[in-house]
Amino acid sequence: MSPHARRRARIAFSEAAAKQLEALTDEAELHALDRALVVISVDPAIGEPIPGNAPGPQLLQYTDEVEQVRVLYFVTALKTVVVVAYIEV
Repeated sequence: MSPHARRRARIAFSEAAAKQLEALTDEAELHALDRALVVISVDPAIGEPIPGNAPGPQLLQYTDEVEQVRVLYFVTALKTVVVVAYIEV
């Protein structure tokens, strides 16, 4: 790895998102979600801010129109962990 290469952020799930993930059984949905999570982990700033957000970490929304996936998440202060709050596939 080059010394200037960026590391991917680690993905973590809130309790609610983990339950949503457990409920997914369709292979195509799991694959689509996996692709979206890779995109977010490579570039955590790719999401759009959600307006009217409460104080604290900025809640972001990433939507992949091709895969029809929507993920709500926030990034930790050091930008090393992405916490997924909600999944819609």
